[in-house]
Amino acid sequence: MGWLGGLLGKLGIGKPKKSKGPWWKPSIVTLLGFSILSATVALRAADPAIVEILRLKTFDLYNQISPRVPEERSPVVIVDIDEKSLAELGQWPWPRTVVADLIAATRDYGMAVVGFDAVFAEPDRTSPSSLVNTIRGADEQTLETLKTLPSNEDVMASVMRTMRTVVGQAGARSVSIDDPPQVALTSSVKAFLNDKTVQAFTPLVDGRPASPEEFARTFFPNFPTLVHNVPQLEEAASGRAVFSVEEEIDGVVRRVPVLKIVQGEVKPTLSLEMLRVAFGGNSILVRVNPGGVSDVILQVPGTPGYQIPTDGKGQVWVYFAAEDQFNTPENTGRLYVSASDIINRRVPVERLQGRVALVGTSAVGLLDIRATPISPRLPGVEVHANLIENVMQRKFLKHPVEMSSYEIIMTLVAGLVLLIAVPRLGPFVSLAFVVAGGAGVIGFSWYQFTDHLTFLDPAYPGAATLLLYSVLAFSNYARDAAEKRQVRGAFAQYLSPDLVEQLAENPDQLTLGGETKTMTMLFCDVRGFTSISELYKEDPQGLTVLINRLLTPLTDAILKKGGTIDKYMGDCIMAFWNAPLDVPEQEKDSCASALDMYDALDALNALREQEARESGMKYLPLNIGIGINTGDVVVGNMGSEQRFDYSVLGDAVNLAARLEGQSKGYGVKTVIGDATNDAAKGDFATLELDLIAVKGKSEAVRIFTLLGRKDMLDSPDFAALRRDHEAFLGAYRSQDWEGANALADSGSAHMDGLMKEFYDIYRIRIAEFQENPPPVDWDGVYVATTK
Repeated sequence: MGWLGGLLGKLGIGKPKKSKGPWWKPSIVTLLGFSILSATVALRAADPAIVEILRLKTFDLYNQISPRVPEERSPVVIVDIDEKSLAELGQWPWPRTVVADLIAATRDYGMAVVGFDAVFAEPDRTSPSSLVNTIRGADEQTLETLKTLPSNEDVMASVMRTMRTVVGQAGARSVSIDDPPQVALTSSVKAFLNDKTVQAFTPLVDGRPASPEEFARTFFPNFPTLVHNVPQLEEAASGRAVFSVEEEIDGVVRRVPVLKIVQGEVKPTLSLEMLRVAFGGNSILVRVNPGGVSDVILQVPGTPGYQIPTDGKGQVWVYFAAEDQFNTPENTGRLYVSASDIINRRVPVERLQGRVALVGTSAVGLLDIRATPISPRLPGVEVHANLIENVMQRKFLKHPVEMSSYEIIMTLVAGLVLLIAVPRLGPFVSLAFVVAGGAGVIGFSWYQFTDHLTFLDPAYPGAATLLLYSVLAFSNYARDAAEKRQVRGAFAQYLSPDLVEQLAENPDQLTLGGETKTMTMLFCDVRGFTSISELYKEDPQGLTVLINRLLTPLTDAILKKGGTIDKYMGDCIMAFWNAPLDVPEQEKDSCASALDMYDALDALNALREQEARESGMKYLPLNIGIGINTGDVVVGNMGSEQRFDYSVLGDAVNLAARLEGQSKGYGVKTVIGDATNDAAKGDFATLELDLIAVKGKSEAVRIFTLLGRKDMLDSPDFAALRRDHEAFLGAYRSQDWEGANALADSGSAHMDGLMKEFYDIYRIRIAEFQENPPPVDWDGVYVATTK
């Protein structure tokens, strides 16, 4: 194996590198590494969204690997408005009398409190007085009797007065259209104090001294409008709280704001208020420190209370237990009990007695589904249940402010060690240090999470260290390899392989600049793409697959004829010939490529039709239009110094695009320019279409259509078609409308109606000219009004 060691030695791998000078005279690579280290430290300090998401995903992984172990008998029960309840009791929202029966059942079961993860914002339309306006055919006495009956809200409110009930509210960003009743704005959050466990400080707001409450309010989510319950329910409730939870930047619920400002009032979250009511607490206390909110204290008579640590914004990191199983005949679950089972008294008393009842829904149709660390589809009510369990178990996850400083220090220390070690110890020994150090950091972080419920993120320091190591160990190799990969990746899809390799070996050719050349441009676009897209509106991935199936054979047809793909624009292809390598017969190659593209399209449509027939799906054939033009353009690498493309610019390019757009307007597949036709007409069947001033150009151009290859050009049928076609254009331009129409009939009959659609379009134009004749000196130019 000596030869392997020698080879590795020559490559500078596996053995220490001798320092080329004192450490205070760093090399360019070391300076580059120091720059990267500085950037990574600054990035962590700035903590942009991408860094936060990395940290949050690591938190999710920890919670998934080590979910909270709940108590054997959970203090909370989710009264589940599940599919079973909806089937037995009807669609949600239920009549308030049914909800009253549910509250009464929780009372009779001896539950501690019932809270609603829902808001009853509108009067019940099934109340007797409301039904009077909808019943038809009832006698007057019945209607009067209905009017005297209590409303469903009154029935529900009367039951609520016999059971500790917390009604849910929500904050809204929209402007309120009505003022909530005063009782709806009342809050159990009564006091704000400085946290005396930290050094004394003076709260500041906008640079001036402020009270603890004013200081705390600057950190809470603020909603201008309160979505409240009808007044009868607000007045009868034992507590009122906001049930809505906030998602993180990636749409996952990890933290719950225990306090929010809603219409000017500081409101507690549903979980917190339910515990206050259940324990008979009087109020909620908020403490602040220099970093914002430090904790929330639930004051319970006869006890020290429940201290709930929060982050600076008053949010609690929810320590989720494993996702609970919904209540089924085979599984009772830890949390979920069907609401219909409670109403119908089908649940054993010991299952519910003394517990906190959270009324919510797991039914997918009611749209209260949240993404959480332990499940991408967790009912929102289970988030509140987990928070209640956190408080009762006194298990709170923490990510203190100082943890961010520790993570920055870890990144900085690891980076400095690498800057010294890699040039002297070599990449292999340094890698061993990186692996050992990373394992130690991860182990310490895991210990903090499992034993102290404190989250220290190892992901960002680890990622930054690995990045720096890669740069220091393989900078030269990576630079050369990256240049070649960049060239191959940029040009492989639209240049021939031999040219790609030539550019990869000589990347210096990829410099900004250009030259003027005579080139042929081709534009291809899918016709009727909107109709095809409609078939895939429920399956956008299927549409992507279809477009790729189409563009691949069309691209192959272009590359095989020496063309260069300039770009893809959705369902459109732009290609050109005669650059960067010269193509002597560029016009003929472009025309041959266009015909090959139609052959490839026919083969694809035949295959798709067979697939559609076998699967029973609707089949719509794919059709394309092509425009080709030859002229002088500027070609080269165009763009910025950071990003550029090899492309073409010029009037001839714009005209090629316009010609493609005119193909449908002339009832043909392909429209080619005058110069392209002059060079290709001896080998391809072409016919003149018109003298046209395309949109955006004042001078007219002669345009032609490409119909077939040499065999068609030499056929008697095409000779006859061309004879009548030339006569038709002569009659049309001399304003012999009757003669032109007759020749159009003759031309339509040739070659199985190959040009019939073209002549039909001209008949419409002729009819317009017969009504409104052009001037006597008309030169036959048609002015296009569309692209």
